[in-house]
Amino acid sequence: MTWAGDPAPAVPVIGPRTALRILRRAIPMALLVFGGLALLLILRLPERALHGQDRPWTPYLTRTVCRGALRLMGLPRRVQGTPMTGPGALVANHVSWLDIFVLNAGGCVVFVSKAEVAHWPGIGWLARATGTVFITRDRRNATRDIATLRDRLRRGQTLVFFPEGTSSDGLRVLPFKPTLFAPLIELELAVQPVTLSYAAPRGADPRTYGWWGDMAFGPHLLATLALPRQGHVTVTYHAVRHLTADTGRKPLAALLERQVRIAL
Repeated sequence: MTWAGDPAPAVPVIGPRTALRILRRAIPMALLVFGGLALLLILRLPERALHGQDRPWTPYLTRTVCRGALRLMGLPRRVQGTPMTGPGALVANHVSWLDIFVLNAGGCVVFVSKAEVAHWPGIGWLARATGTVFITRDRRNATRDIATLRDRLRRGQTLVFFPEGTSSDGLRVLPFKPTLFAPLIELELAVQPVTLSYAAPRGADPRTYGWWGDMAFGPHLLATLALPRQGHVTVTYHAVRHLTADTGRKPLAALLERQVRIAL
């Protein structure tokens, strides 16, 4: 289910000066992202030969590329708290495609996404290349999904979940879906809630960085790159919680949702 929300902000008119600003940011970013992707695919060959499905090298490359992309975009990342490392899960609110860059920049993480994303043009290919875990979120496939997650955790990976199930305008936190916490509880994970707070540039629509409903990726990317100056994003890493088999899904979802919302 996609959150429809309010009508999206109007796409700005792109004149010559704005086009130059976009190109000045887009060209270095494209070279960095796709150059980094090419290097990742090359490194993945010996990495796979030596370590199988483990990824001891390439996540550090992804982190470096994402930090560089945010700098080239001019979007500062402010961090509060300390991100967890090792096997466990980060649970964050979902605002935009920018979340991928922001959370990757904070550490070596692996995103958990709905299975349909694997087939999206462009984005699906990038997600597969960087090791995204795709799950069906279907009760009939719960055993298989949990086995997949357990395998990633056994490899020491830190997973990232978006329990809202969709992105929003960044001004609110949508209800956390309790069903998404079932595999986390069954695996008795260490879970860290994370709040992503985007501040728009002065005078801009406060929903500037939100990406929701039927908004297309291309126009939103161009509108972001076209901003005369950027705002910033604050990443708040809350205290880590250790789940047990008797943890209730609904109380847990409500608790984590409240923590994320208060920080926003």
